[in-house]
Amino acid sequence: MPSQMTGSAPAGVDVALRDGRSVHLRALQERDETELLQTFERLSDATRYMRFMRVVREPDREHLRRMLASFPQAGVGIVATVPAVDGIDIVGSAMAVFTADRPSCEFAITVASEFGRAGLATRMMTALIDEARRRGRQEMEGFVLAQNHPMLRLARRLGFRIESEPGDPTVRICRLSLDPPPAPAAAGA
Repeated sequence: MPSQMTGSAPAGVDVALRDGRSVHLRALQERDETELLQTFERLSDATRYMRFMRVVREPDREHLRRMLASFPQAGVGIVATVPAVDGIDIVGSAMAVFTADRPSCEFAITVASEFGRAGLATRMMTALIDEARRRGRQEMEGFVLAQNHPMLRLARRLGFRIESEPGDPTVRICRLSLDPPPAPAAAGA
């Protein structure tokens, strides 16, 4: 799937979730702004708090526009969509932001409450990790509230190290080495 997520015309892929529902995963695009804003409006207060680590009532539209304009050069963005009356609804998003002066990237993920516990976060994070690795990043990190137990469990399952944020007991730093996996041993070696 990673190679399908890059470029200006991402093909994407349909994936079945554990509960039988299907979503379409594809690269985030500039034209997704309106749908992302609608997604924000549909998020519960608790989901918004877990994602932004503070109470957020209104989205930062300028920040969103800058971020969308910067991809795919400055990072990786993946959305999960489902059909809707007006076309599509975005039910999940995962992003990794790159900085030129660091070999690491920072991730963020949001899944609509009604799509939680169905394997969507795992599918999106796996695709995000694969694409960041493919694009030469050496480490992925994310800041997660200590009370966000589902995200911390997911990070552990995916191999992230979980560390306390120095000076802030409410935050955990999740770090994953993106070194390429070792090549398989040659037969007879």
